[in-house]
Amino acid sequence: MTSSNHQQEAVDVTATIRGLNDAFRCNPTVGRVVITPGVGALSHDQRLTLLRAVVGFGDFNAGNDPYNEHDFGAIEQDGISYFWKIDYYDQDYDMGSPDPANPHVTRRVLTIMRADEY
Repeated sequence: MTSSNHQQEAVDVTATIRGLNDAFRCNPTVGRVVITPGVGALSHDQRLTLLRAVVGFGDFNAGNDPYNEHDFGAIEQDGISYFWKIDYYDQDYDMGSPDPANPHVTRRVLTIMRADEY
């Protein structure tokens, strides 16, 4: 395999992971969502507003998305910083996924937390 083919394959894998992450983030019901105690302590309306901000997040840049996989973001709400991140697990949620680009062997988990809980 030439270097050019290997680079294209890596780009294709990254694009696949990014697409799967975007689809999951925009419809988190297709995986698991975990919230930390700090997010759980918010009122229902505040949690809903935060979830809407995560679903609609689009401010990806080299600082928060160095691998271009759209698996992390930071949001300010009511003067508090929150992070969200996507992790990749195997079918049983026991170990890391063997291939995050393959939705048949990967389960995604979206964690939403206060920045100070990271």
